[in-house]
Amino acid sequence: MSQLDDLNAAIQTYFEAIHECDVNKLDEVFHPRSSLFDADNGEIFVEPISSFRTDVAGRKSPQSGGQELQAEILMIDFLSPLSATVKIRIRAHQNIFLDHLGFVNGSAGWKIVSKIWHLEQVLS
Repeated sequence: MSQLDDLNAAIQTYFEAIHECDVNKLDEVFHPRSSLFDADNGEIFVEPISSFRTDVAGRKSPQSGGQELQAEILMIDFLSPLSATVKIRIRAHQNIFLDHLGFVNGSAGWKIVSKIWHLEQVLS
C-alpha cells in the first residue's frame, strides 16, 4: 500500500470508530497521548483521548440506530512524508461535525495526535 492508501485506511478506521462507537477502533487510530479541542461555546475545551474514549463507550452508536455512515474527506494536506492534516465532515445522529485531524506516521502507522472539532449543523 502507498502512504496515501495507508492514511486513507486510518481515516476510514476513524469514521467507523465514530459511527459504531467502537473504542477498540478509537484505540487503533488515536495516539494514546492525543487530545481533542473545541471552542464552540466561546471557551477552549480540551479533552484527553482517555476521556473521549469513555464518552464514546457510553453513547448509542449511529449504526445501532440504523443510520448509514455519512462521512467525507474534504482535504488532505501532507506537511511532510510523516505528518498530515486531514479535514473531514461526519454525521453522528442529528449532528454534523467538521474535524481537523492531525496525523503522524510512526512505527505503529498513521495515528491521530490531535483533533479540533466543530459542530457545523444540527439537523431537525
